[in-house]
Amino acid sequence: MPWKLPRFLSRFSMACATLVGVVFLIFVLFQLLGDPAKMVAGQTSNKTSLAQIRKDMNLDKPVWERFLYYINDLSPVSLYSKENMEKKEIRAWVVVQGEKNLVIKWPHLGRSYQTKQRVGGMLIEALMGTIILAFFAMLFAVVIGIPMGILAAVKKGTILDQAIQFLGILGTSAPSFFVALLVAFLGGIVLRSYTGLNFNGSLFEINPIDGERAIVMKNIILPAFTLGLRPLAMVAQMTRAAMLDVLGADYIRTARAKGMLKPRILYVHALRNAMNPVLTGISGWGAELLAGAYFVEFIFGWQGLGKLTVESLDKLDWPLLNGAILWSACIFILAQWVTDWLQGKLDPRI
Repeated sequence: MPWKLPRFLSRFSMACATLVGVVFLIFVLFQLLGDPAKMVAGQTSNKTSLAQIRKDMNLDKPVWERFLYYINDLSPVSLYSKENMEKKEIRAWVVVQGEKNLVIKWPHLGRSYQTKQRVGGMLIEALMGTIILAFFAMLFAVVIGIPMGILAAVKKGTILDQAIQFLGILGTSAPSFFVALLVAFLGGIVLRSYTGLNFNGSLFEINPIDGERAIVMKNIILPAFTLGLRPLAMVAQMTRAAMLDVLGADYIRTARAKGMLKPRILYVHALRNAMNPVLTGISGWGAELLAGAYFVEFIFGWQGLGKLTVESLDKLDWPLLNGAILWSACIFILAQWVTDWLQGKLDPRI
């Protein structure tokens, strides 16, 4: 029998290979974006300043050497001279001192070309906004979608079942940007006098009186509703399919023959056994929402990872774009691990 890696090591090696591929593709994309020195220097740059910026960013070196510098910045185990560490403001634990120090550190993403802020700090702040938005979107999808799926399964073949299936198909097929524009227009402009909701706005807004940030919870309603529509449709469809499979099982027929109450059969026996594929789908959709609610965040002006990615691409802010894509890839990989773990807990046979 051939020797196999343990499951954890196998998953970890696949995750590392995926990240290496993402890093390589990002670097290739960086070469096609344009001249980074001009992005940093701006329109009023001269040849002398451009040459100095290219030297500082290692752009005067061959492509393969620039790639090695790029990998060195991202790697948690790196080689740096003392001058480079001070210049890049890298906080690290020095393992071996020398002309080139061997250090252990967090991946160095640099500073934004536009704001000059640390990319890591900007991503953490943006990610918190996306986490909050994704949480409320999935909460809306689960609270509405699971009861809809149960109702469609119980009323199989009726007009109500067909209506729920039609809404599910409509929700999964409608493009996100179109739904976002439609909801923003209707909820934030046409019906604003009734809803009291804003066309756009983030969770935190600056108070014009004292200049402090204030939480505005109503701003999350429209983007969370829009972002949750497609997961809601998927959750409803998966719940209906899973419930139909379980309701046709032998033990459900036995429970009915024994005269067990229908609500107990439905919610205690059937729903519990039907939740495995539904929860797997929910975790997958949660990861997708967390990693990239690009159109919804951009249209509603929600300060999150998706909006930050779109803005960095529009402004050709390479360090910020690089960090946002890497974070999104890491979120997807972590979500896959969580999904596998949940599957094993819900159904040990897996």
